Amino acid sequence: MSLIRYAYRLSLLCLLFQPYSLLAETNSSPLEIETIAHNLGVPWGMALLPDNSMLITQREGILSRLDLATGGLSSITGLPRIKVKGQGGLFDVAIPPNYPSTGWIYFSYSKDIEGNGATTLSRAKVSHGQLQEWHDLITTQSTTRTNVHYGGRISFDHDGHVFLTVGERGVRQNAQNLLNHAGSILRLNLDGSIPDNNPFINAEKALNEIWSYGHRNPQGMFFNVQTKQLWAIEHGPRGGDEINLIQAGHNYGWPTISYGQEYNKDIPVGIATSQEGMDQPVKTYVPSIAPSGLIQYSGIAFPHWKNNLLTGSLKLRHLNRIVLSDNNHVTDEIRLLRKVQGRIRNVIEDAKGWIYISTDDGRIVRIRPKD
Repeated sequence: MSLIRYAYRLSLLCLLFQPYSLLAETNSSPLEIETIAHNLGVPWGMALLPDNSMLITQREGILSRLDLATGGLSSITGLPRIKVKGQGGLFDVAIPPNYPSTGWIYFSYSKDIEGNGATTLSRAKVSHGQLQEWHDLITTQSTTRTNVHYGGRISFDHDGHVFLTVGERGVRQNAQNLLNHAGSILRLNLDGSIPDNNPFINAEKALNEIWSYGHRNPQGMFFNVQTKQLWAIEHGPRGGDEINLIQAGHNYGWPTISYGQEYNKDIPVGIATSQEGMDQPVKTYVPSIAPSGLIQYSGIAFPHWKNNLLTGSLKLRHLNRIVLSDNNHVTDEIRLLRKVQGRIRNVIEDAKGWIYISTDDGRIVRIRPKD
């Protein structure tokens, strides 16, 4: 790359990200921040059940149930064999819209396939502290010799579909190859079958489960049932974390385009920051915050957070609140909860609008209005 071209890209980055470099790091509303569980390893996923309890997955391959009224923790047995190595292990847990009538609970994990890990989506039921009727809905075609970039986040669209993120597994070209699932977001019917209106359903050189591609390692995803929009957040390399509004069949560019830099040298990743046929992110972080977990807030506990995106930061250890305009442009960014002093792995919201976060040092923390 020529010096002129590199200087141009560097100046473009400065212009793009300067508005958000000195934003407020405190919140105007007083918060009650309470640790309600601890010593949970790496609590990767959280899901709220109707009986006022929370299911918690630990990446180490442990599933627990937390009674939110008493704080009591209990273990749930019956997990399959899980490949726990590097970034691999037990990932997300999610409750589908039809849970009251079916009892199904959805999980993602790293499955051992001849010594290599494959991001896998499964479902099971819980009865008397045990998982029953465990069934793998899809074992993705994503195995590599690396133990990084699994993705693994789950979301539902309330129209009978489940989404799963899959990282590119540390092999960059995977994300532009539609003949594997790595570097993609998948969409399935709730029973694991393939919807007949998926974007690549009739394509000869693409896997039918793929909903979008060109992703690096999306570890946050949220479907807004009111707006019918799917949001995802993914890790960039050194800089270049992205928030994307996901569209069926679209290409999000990795590794052809990126706002990040190589780890071992100060040169950009990719050939440019934009290219025809590849979608631009709604927001990019330079430097990286290492994001994980994502929701679009809809509660009443914090009314001025309405429709804001909330994501955890692993690297910078804060909860990131992203303010959007009516046409989904980022207008502000506020960095919260630095006093928690933890790598925030996930964030969810309950029916009251209270927020729960998990941290990589094993805590579950509840945030609600102080009054």
